[in-house]
Amino acid sequence: MQKLLIHGGKKLEGEVKIRGAKNSTLPLMAASLVCSGKCILHNCPSLLDVDTSKQILRHLGCNVKESEGAVVIDPTTVCRYDIPDRLMREMRSSIIFLGAIVGRIGKAVLSYPGGCELGPRPIDLHISSLRKMGVDIKENHGRLNCSTPDGLHGASISLTFPSVGATENIIITAVLAKGITVISNAAREPEICDLADFLNSCGAKIYGAGESTITINGVSRLSGCEHTVIPDRIAAATYLAAAAATGSTITVSDVFPKHLEPIIPAFEESGCTVNTEGSKVHIASPHRLHRIRCVRTMPYPGFPTDAQAPVMAMTTVADGTSIFVENIFESRYKHVGELLRLGANVKVEGHVAVVDGVKRLSGAPVEATDLRGGAALVVAGLAACGTTEISGLHHLDRGYENLEKNLTALGADVVRNET
Repeated sequence: MQKLLIHGGKKLEGEVKIRGAKNSTLPLMAASLVCSGKCILHNCPSLLDVDTSKQILRHLGCNVKESEGAVVIDPTTVCRYDIPDRLMREMRSSIIFLGAIVGRIGKAVLSYPGGCELGPRPIDLHISSLRKMGVDIKENHGRLNCSTPDGLHGASISLTFPSVGATENIIITAVLAKGITVISNAAREPEICDLADFLNSCGAKIYGAGESTITINGVSRLSGCEHTVIPDRIAAATYLAAAAATGSTITVSDVFPKHLEPIIPAFEESGCTVNTEGSKVHIASPHRLHRIRCVRTMPYPGFPTDAQAPVMAMTTVADGTSIFVENIFESRYKHVGELLRLGANVKVEGHVAVVDGVKRLSGAPVEATDLRGGAALVVAGLAACGTTEISGLHHLDRGYENLEKNLTALGADVVRNET
């Protein structure tokens, strides 16, 4: 088993380049299925979830290879419409392949997805939306048997919650459906815009991505295209939190600063100076952070739920009391128990976490139980005195490329060991 050993208390300095967004790469890879030509995705990160998506595509019959840092997908040889249970269980985002397979072949067989255990994340919005578009879905002992007896057609779909995954699934399904699909209360995340840009480059007609209403005019055929994945705003936020927690000054580069606008006020409230220039964000942290009065996770353009855990970790060593309200997932405070092992003072009541900053954290053995919670432990470990030993690294490897190498380049003392 691999463990991450962090000898904390080191200042960080320098620049870290941000790779493509995991949360954008996965739906883009799935969307390649509805194309009739080769798709080349540049700036794809090397992650476990990306590897799982490659396996799914290959199982379905696609030719997938890497060339000069890009993922090249040839979907013209697709010959299957099922996904093995073991691959569905690897990640939550596997459900995005439902609309893609149905859109390409007209039927699909797959099981419920896995991924991080963050509380109930029902796929009912995906299922009800695709049913409105002509997909007959039968649920049988955890498996979904899908068909389109009368073909796919456009529909007016009003989401009860602006789900990113459901919005993506509807868009991918709708691009080849007959007629017009209108999504009301659609997710507005940058990853939605990236998906729409990719599909439009292939010949789709998607309007309004990034707004609450999206319109898709179905077309008969899509070509392939070359596309560059947007930078990972959550990875960028994690490195910014690491700098803040350690009283450091660093630069994150190759980012879209606009995508970071929902989180920058939290860093500024904590006493950090944040400046943007072109594709770079520069952060200078004070010797001692201030409290953050209240962080409320919300759909974009609100504070992202994926950044909640790393930012919470930095407030554990801030002066005063910081409040976090988690409005997206019910069980997104699993990292709190591990932060307590490091000496943090955090109390959780339902969706609210109250963080009373302590003078210092102390290294201890901890375990990552989910992706972003694992990132929080890394941030806390960097700030702690002594050695922090983090297990459960497969969670971190799902979403962070070369994490320990990047941190080491910034001056941290981080080593991955086999035990």
